[in-house]
Amino acid sequence: MSSDRFLTSNLGTILLAIVFFVSGFFVGTLWTENKMLKLGGGPSQKQAGQLAEAPTEAQAPDTLSEMPEISDEDHIIGAKNPKIYLVEYSDYECPFCERFHPTTKQIIEKYGDDVALVFRHYPLGFHPNAQSAAEAAECVANRSGNDAFWKYTDEIFSQNEQLGGKLSPEAIDAAIAASGANTAAVKGCLESGEMTEVVTAQQNGGAAAGVSGTPGTILLTVDGESELISGALPLVQVEQIIEKYL
Repeated sequence: MSSDRFLTSNLGTILLAIVFFVSGFFVGTLWTENKMLKLGGGPSQKQAGQLAEAPTEAQAPDTLSEMPEISDEDHIIGAKNPKIYLVEYSDYECPFCERFHPTTKQIIEKYGDDVALVFRHYPLGFHPNAQSAAEAAECVANRSGNDAFWKYTDEIFSQNEQLGGKLSPEAIDAAIAASGANTAAVKGCLESGEMTEVVTAQQNGGAAAGVSGTPGTILLTVDGESELISGALPLVQVEQIIEKYL
C-alpha cells in the first residue's frame, strides 16, 4: 500500500486521534489550573485586579464628605458641644425608622454630654404620606420651634406604629395637634407647599452622602471622622460604634 493510499484510507482515524489529543491537553490544563487555585497557587490578590483585603470594620464611603454641613436650620437634640453628631436621614412612614426612633432617644439619654442627634428627612416615594408628614414637621418647626418639632416627631412615629406602618392624613393631623403648634397655621403652611423644597433638599443631601435607604445615619466626629450606620441597628450595636469614637 502506498503512503498516499494509506493516508487516504486512514484520514478519518488520524483526524480523530488529533482531536482526542488536543481535547486531552486542554482538559489537563484546566484541571491543573483549578487544582493550583484550590491549593493557593493561583495569582495573588495584587495580580488579580489589585483586590484589597476585606475590611475588619466598617469604613466610611468617600461620599460621606458630601453630606451638607450641620447648621442652625437643623433639628438637633442632645449635647450642646458634642464630640459626635448622629445625622439621621429618616422617613416618618418607614417601619424601620419607627423602630429606630426609641434607640436614638436612648442614645441621647445615655450619651447626652457627648452625642447630639440631627434629624433630616428622607421620605421614600413608595410611602404615600411620608412627604406630607415631613413637610408638616417642617411647618411645625417653622411656626412653633424645635421643641414642637420633636413632640411632633415622637407622636408621628407613635401614630405610624398604631397604624401598622400605614400613616394617614388623620395621623398627621393628630401629630400636629400633639406638638402644641397652631393647627390652622401649620395646615396653611402645609397646603401652600412652603416646605416642599426644604424636605427635598434634605433628601438630596442624604443621597449625595451615600444614603440609599432609611434609616440612614451618618456618625460625624468633631475631628472629621465619619461612618455610615445603615438600617435600624439594635441599641447595643449603635453603642459599640459610638464607643469607638469617644
